[in-house]
Amino acid sequence: MAKFDPTKRDSFGTKFGVIAAAAGSAVGLGNIWRFPYVAGENGGGAFILIYLLFIIAIGIPVMLSEFTIGRRAKRNAFGSFKRLAPNTYWYLIGLLGVVAAFVILSFYSTVAGWTLEYIYLSFSNAFAEKTPDQLTTMFETFKAGTFRPILWQLFFMVLTAWIVIAGVKKGIEKYAKILMPILLLLIIVLDIRAITLPGASEGLDFLFRPDFSKLNTNSILEALGQAFFSLSIGMGTLITYGSYINKKQNLTSTAINVTAADTIIAILAGVAIFPAVFAFGIEPNAGPDLIFRTLPNIFQQMPGGYFFSLIFFILLGVAALTSSISVLEVVVAYFVEELGMLRKRATIVAAVSITALGILSTMSWGVMDDVRIFDFNIFELLDFTASSVFLPIGGVFIVVFLGWHLGKRNIKEEITSDGLYKAKLINLFVFIIKFLAPIAIAMVFLHGIGLLKF
Repeated sequence: MAKFDPTKRDSFGTKFGVIAAAAGSAVGLGNIWRFPYVAGENGGGAFILIYLLFIIAIGIPVMLSEFTIGRRAKRNAFGSFKRLAPNTYWYLIGLLGVVAAFVILSFYSTVAGWTLEYIYLSFSNAFAEKTPDQLTTMFETFKAGTFRPILWQLFFMVLTAWIVIAGVKKGIEKYAKILMPILLLLIIVLDIRAITLPGASEGLDFLFRPDFSKLNTNSILEALGQAFFSLSIGMGTLITYGSYINKKQNLTSTAINVTAADTIIAILAGVAIFPAVFAFGIEPNAGPDLIFRTLPNIFQQMPGGYFFSLIFFILLGVAALTSSISVLEVVVAYFVEELGMLRKRATIVAAVSITALGILSTMSWGVMDDVRIFDFNIFELLDFTASSVFLPIGGVFIVVFLGWHLGKRNIKEEITSDGLYKAKLINLFVFIIKFLAPIAIAMVFLHGIGLLKF
């Protein structure tokens, strides 16, 4: 295998490309699938307000921390820690990020495959004249199958790998600049349709009128966790993408722009879903079933539902793809820079390996339904291990590394691009990543594994 040459390292070419790619990483099924039902379960508007506070206070500083580490080192997630802290064990945090990315994409591709199936079902008008029970049976039967779920998963992974093989500038950036505007356009079209439905105002009230009586301590921890997970923090994607950002780019404004895009799309997803949910008398806390069971029922009842169903599931597929690209890139960058593989071979090896584990995840409701590990099926075990263990542990050590090991001088040099930009809030930023962020992310971890409940 050839030795990696840092002088030939690819990078993003434009400011919009950086924002589109990083926002694409953050904007995924978590925004459009998870955010609305978590908000619905925790009281709507009050939850969103708390969520926004955590995004500003914790999300932006942690995202900026990952960008800083990546650009300072100009390496993959693993190599960044090796380069910035040689002859120490800090590289284990980078390795944890690579492993987390590997595991996450294995089960993420399962759900992404579901979205492709539902694009096909929408296109073929398969939801027409189906009762809610029939739609539920349709989803359960598909999920418990073998051929079709795996076929769609394979197709999704091939599409992801095809983009990543092309490289950072000609692949990831190029397609992010196409896919992100499409995603925004689709969600705006859905929003316009949703708010024009009879009775939609009740859904908007639920979403935006704060009702603090519905908030409890667990709701606040859910908001903190959603802020953390929504931004793709802790899995090495932002470190990897940060390493491709040009030195002339303003890291602070990039982090703010990416966070704003992520948050706006999450809220727009709520606007697309809740007015329709209330207009048709559906419970807003319907959980994950909202997407694959409830919404097809709503679409078939509304005028023009065929087209809006198709638009919605295409939106889901685009969001899944923009995220999966960034997650696969974490593993590919590690293979290229640390193992000396050529990008094409690294992408194929990574994609095939991840898909092999992903197929086990996909079969968790079918032929492997009886397989239980700690009372989890394989999909649930991978999800819990990555989301509730790997990501928060990685997140804690990332901010600890930046705040306590790299130090204020190095942080200031990187954030200001060696004096090109001002860093007026540097003292507040350092305080947050030294003290507040580690505590907040530790609470997410303890809450995720069930040790912190009220």
